[in-house]
Amino acid sequence: MKFGKISPEIVQELKDAVGKDVIFDEKTHRMAYSRDWSPRDDKNTTLPDVVVRPRTTEEVAKIVSIANKHRIPVTPMGGLTGMGGGAVPIYGGIAFETKGLNKVLEIDVENMTATVQAGITLWDLNQEAKRHGLYLPHEPESKKAVTVGASIACNNDSTFGIRHGRMVDHLSNAVIVTGEGKIVRAGRRKAMCSNSGYQLNWLLVGSEGTLGIVTEATVKLIPVQKNRLVDMIVFPSLNDSMYAIRDIMHAGLALESAHINCKQRLRFYTHSYKEKHGHEPEIPEWSEALLGISFATAEDTDEIIKFNRDYAIKICEKNKGLLVKEVEITDGWWASKYTVNFTPFKQKWPDSQREKKFGAVDCGFPIGRIEEGYDKFIEIATKYNQQILGMCVYHERPNRLSPSISFAVFVDDKDPENIQGFYSYVREMSEAAIEMGGTSATYIGDSEFKTPWIGELEHQEAYEYMFKIKQVFDPNGIMNPGKKFPIKMFGYKE
Repeated sequence: MKFGKISPEIVQELKDAVGKDVIFDEKTHRMAYSRDWSPRDDKNTTLPDVVVRPRTTEEVAKIVSIANKHRIPVTPMGGLTGMGGGAVPIYGGIAFETKGLNKVLEIDVENMTATVQAGITLWDLNQEAKRHGLYLPHEPESKKAVTVGASIACNNDSTFGIRHGRMVDHLSNAVIVTGEGKIVRAGRRKAMCSNSGYQLNWLLVGSEGTLGIVTEATVKLIPVQKNRLVDMIVFPSLNDSMYAIRDIMHAGLALESAHINCKQRLRFYTHSYKEKHGHEPEIPEWSEALLGISFATAEDTDEIIKFNRDYAIKICEKNKGLLVKEVEITDGWWASKYTVNFTPFKQKWPDSQREKKFGAVDCGFPIGRIEEGYDKFIEIATKYNQQILGMCVYHERPNRLSPSISFAVFVDDKDPENIQGFYSYVREMSEAAIEMGGTSATYIGDSEFKTPWIGELEHQEAYEYMFKIKQVFDPNGIMNPGKKFPIKMFGYKE
């Protein structure tokens, strides 16, 4: 059995159902939806057969119903900033552009929630929410492009994860169109706690569009933070920086963000300083880890966060840390993580980014084995001839050590051998993480690269139950095929 093919008759059926202004089949238009940010051969371009841009949940349901009837693959797409091929239409079919679903439906100031269509970007949602003195603190580096629906489906990292968590910690309600074209509301409306039924809204988090298309979401908001203090501290080891975060939290301080960078990453933050001043900053040679932290408050005064910040620096010093005094380095790091306001190639990344592409494996190691994980990163990346960029450790669960790790490299997308080496690097790093009690993915997801082996390596006995859940939502296997489950599990041939 093979997937159905888009024919002129099916294109017309789609246009009749939702209007011709929603359906696009010109090749020049389809090219924009052929790849995401994932490292892949620059000649490996997979075009969808048609692009759709619906504006309502009902239009989404009509399109998916037609696709299901004809067994046409459907690939949901948000901002296309994913790094694992999760939004690549590898079997053609329909590219489902969700940014037509971009309306704010309600800002409920009293209950501190926002209900939005899921195609709105995080940036645009917050621009509206801030007019009411509120905002959604789920803010990844890609916030100007990434959508609310993609943040749910991909479970991406946030700058402020250690204080506020990820999207799963903000999502109270969602609407999904299943692979059969059925509209299902899942969640607890505006309540933040519920023990009724299964928490299906949480099942959608990290599903990567394989269960259906999220079209609407209700998320909790917090007051706008009026004051913030940001610092960077260097340490003689990665473990020392981890201990410092632990001690700051357990001292009762309200840490807003905490990101650990290895010494390779440190070089990229000192790059812009050298560009500006013509000499290296005063960073000790013994520096093996760079910790960035922030404290913030909704108060008009910064008195509280000054106390938090000063006490946190003392704790860092007890753990062998040294405050980075060059403001430009701290500002450059914060620009790349939060303000997203920096000059390309003179801030975070060197000029080599013009020639090679950013790639990463996101496997997670337990907190006590970060040093071992880093050593494995250097060993395995070198083995497969990957140019090492560095390691960054985010913390993504509220008020706890919770490593979500980017083991980043530069990949030459013009060299097929280097690309294949990257895929081998991803596999072997994932194996190492699982052997140490970790996981193969923390923020990129399973996506395309891990699908062929994720069941046997990561999930084993549970994989068949996951597949049964997939079948309930998507019995014909048309939703983002080739992601999480090989298409042969549905009886399809390549």
